[in-house]
Amino acid sequence: MTGVQEARERAEWLRVELTRHERLYYNEAKPEISDAEYDALFRELRELEAEHEELVTPDSPTQRVGAPLPEGESFDKVEHEVPMLSIESLFGEEEVREFEEKLLRFIGEEEGGELEWVAEPKFDGVSASLIYEDGVFVRGVTRGDGRVGEDVTQNLRTVRNLPLALDASAGDLPKVLEVRGEVLIQLERFHAFNEEREASGQDRLANPRNAAAGALRRNDPSAVAAYPLEFHTWSAPRFKAGEYASQTEANAALKRWGLPFSGYGEVVKGLDACIAYHAKMEAERDDIPFEIDGVVAKLDDLALRERLGRTARAMRWQYAHKFTAREVSTTLLAIEASVGTNGRLTPRAHVEPVEVGGVVVRHTTLHNAEHLASLGVKVGDRVFVHRAGDVIPQINGVAKAASGSAPPDWEERLPEELRSDGGGAVPGVTAAWAAEYAVPEGCPACGTPPVQEGKYWRCPNTYGCQPQVVGRTTHLAGRGGFEIDRIGPKQIAQLFAADLIHGPGDLFHLDQGEEKRAALVALERWGEKSVDGLFEELKERRKIDFGRFLAALAIPDVGAQTGRLLAMHFEGLESLKASGEEELLEVDGIGPEVAASIAAWFRSEEGEGLLERLFSGGVELVYPEESAGGGALDGKTLVFTGTMEGMTRAEAKQQAEAAGGRVASSVSKKTDYLVVGGKPGSKAKKSEDLGVEVLLEADFVEFLRSDG
Repeated sequence: MTGVQEARERAEWLRVELTRHERLYYNEAKPEISDAEYDALFRELRELEAEHEELVTPDSPTQRVGAPLPEGESFDKVEHEVPMLSIESLFGEEEVREFEEKLLRFIGEEEGGELEWVAEPKFDGVSASLIYEDGVFVRGVTRGDGRVGEDVTQNLRTVRNLPLALDASAGDLPKVLEVRGEVLIQLERFHAFNEEREASGQDRLANPRNAAAGALRRNDPSAVAAYPLEFHTWSAPRFKAGEYASQTEANAALKRWGLPFSGYGEVVKGLDACIAYHAKMEAERDDIPFEIDGVVAKLDDLALRERLGRTARAMRWQYAHKFTAREVSTTLLAIEASVGTNGRLTPRAHVEPVEVGGVVVRHTTLHNAEHLASLGVKVGDRVFVHRAGDVIPQINGVAKAASGSAPPDWEERLPEELRSDGGGAVPGVTAAWAAEYAVPEGCPACGTPPVQEGKYWRCPNTYGCQPQVVGRTTHLAGRGGFEIDRIGPKQIAQLFAADLIHGPGDLFHLDQGEEKRAALVALERWGEKSVDGLFEELKERRKIDFGRFLAALAIPDVGAQTGRLLAMHFEGLESLKASGEEELLEVDGIGPEVAASIAAWFRSEEGEGLLERLFSGGVELVYPEESAGGGALDGKTLVFTGTMEGMTRAEAKQQAEAAGGRVASSVSKKTDYLVVGGKPGSKAKKSEDLGVEVLLEADFVEFLRSDG
């Protein structure tokens, strides 16, 4: 057996095995191997494919992330073979029974008690259609207007529980299979993702559905891969016609082939059972990890579906029974300018306490002054408050505007925490009857005049404004930072109030001295055991990965991903501190604004002070293990431009780094090679002006195989 043949057989085995393990992990929650073992198999396949380009296949697990769309191009329009029609929405049991009556009249039956229905949650996500040919995923299309959608294949390939190749071992795969389902984000993962975005200076996303929709329309699949997207199947309109008598049988085949289902669907008999399923799902909606706004019921019998057919806009054999809207009206008592970790002044509504979806709501975010103005709300208005799942409540609009004179008890209804000692509202709070919100002239926390940044206002007193200092301390101690689990936002605020800490770096000085220990023990809800536990955790957490350390510092625009990029590029902290903006721009993924922000932070007195305080408190950095060196690109800096054909940009970068090279995002006089793919941009002209050596993609691949 030749070396090439052995490599081919090994690559085929690895593809099948990795696909099987992905299905076990993401779809069945029954992993058979550890993450490290999976990673080792994945690396082996990637190396084999790099060595033998002809072994790369579209369904390989290494090919999930493709090249971005060329700048200025949009997604191709695709006409659905089978239109993605709407589902008739019904509200209340009476409308559901009327639907059944019409259905029974159509098929000439009097009773529907024996009819079987497939009942499923109606997920609030983004509908998509997947096309498989000979078991390989070849195209993914959004619903669009139901007739024409957009080709988002490359973005859907990044969804980890979506199989790129179906399980052929289950047998009987159709030549062409179209599967439809919902692209979703679990609520818990959505909140964690939002925290990561905010920590890195990005805007928070409004809700999981908007996040999923926005992700699928991004031009760069590598950016989409960062979103915690999932796909869950709910139908297969193009299938093996006549092979299956029911949706239940068809679903069983889809599951055997590896397609993911939510696990919440049930087969029930009779409409009463459908209504009972709806009641059960509505009662349990807060325990389900996804946003749902009702249930969908579909006749299980495929032949009966064929008889019923469809109307111009919907199928006659299915309906959506919506849940009771989670929207109520209440009175807007005041609007407070709340100061966030990054100094942003966010309008916060205080409302008359009201129960929405089983939760008592007292305040909601209003996002920014521009959004508030678009709602047109004033203090005293009767407003609509909406709450979906466990998402933060939001004001949707005005039910009845405040008019006339204020009620006699208006001042008494102002929440206690918003009242000043001298009477009236505290600074930064708009509480007068029928008053419009105005950005305060001074920061409510420190009095500094705020500055406008786009549609937001921010307090520029970064290191003297108490909420900002407390927020950065919480960030340093929290997830993505040092991960000190025993102290959260409330405890940190308590430590500031007790004058035990004055900034983030003071956390690692809490266990230095008996006097501080005694003060901690005396705090409300602390005690000997709590303090001992905190001290033990501080001891363990003093050693920290370099990339995580950088993310913990709350440098503007530096989150977990940027921290890792910096840690891989620079030999150590001193090397990073000494770098200028030009050198920072050589880090692939860092642009001019972020480079300027990082350089300014390390030059600042406050940055130097925080580093000194952390290291004097015993913090130690753990640096990434250095490669053995000696690769074909050892010590060389590369920049990529244009579209790679034989590999993705991410793979090219990975291979360059494995060969000892560093990948930068922009061409400079320090660039050694510009690797050019199809349709190169302005980088090619700049490299010519600077005399940078140009490698075509084929030259780059050959270079990696050689000794350089």
